[in-house]
Amino acid sequence: MNYTLLIYEGAADFAMRKDPAKAPGYWAAWPPYADALRKAGVFVGGAGLQGPETATTVRMRDGSRAVQDGPYADTKEQLGGFFIIDVADLDAALEWAARAPVGPGAVVEVRPDLPPMG
Repeated sequence: MNYTLLIYEGAADFAMRKDPAKAPGYWAAWPPYADALRKAGVFVGGAGLQGPETATTVRMRDGSRAVQDGPYADTKEQLGGFFIIDVADLDAALEWAARAPVGPGAVVEVRPDLPPMG
């Protein structure tokens, strides 16, 4: 079954991505994690996302499109990236989520994917 690991990070985590002194350490942690997923044969896909300030949000109101620059909600954590994994069950997905190299304020949400349509 496919599960998506949604990685939510705080402003400090997003700031580390661009800080010349901290960025190498931040980015260095992710390739070994992705490689471990691949070697285990559970990696389906995934991507890191640019910072929330680059987001554009579309809402439909009364049949009209409303476009807002920036993230949907002003919350402490914003979606920073995701992995889709194919594992036997929720317990296995939670094990992989616990291994994600996230900072102390980050959250990894685990959700089962819907079956393919059609």
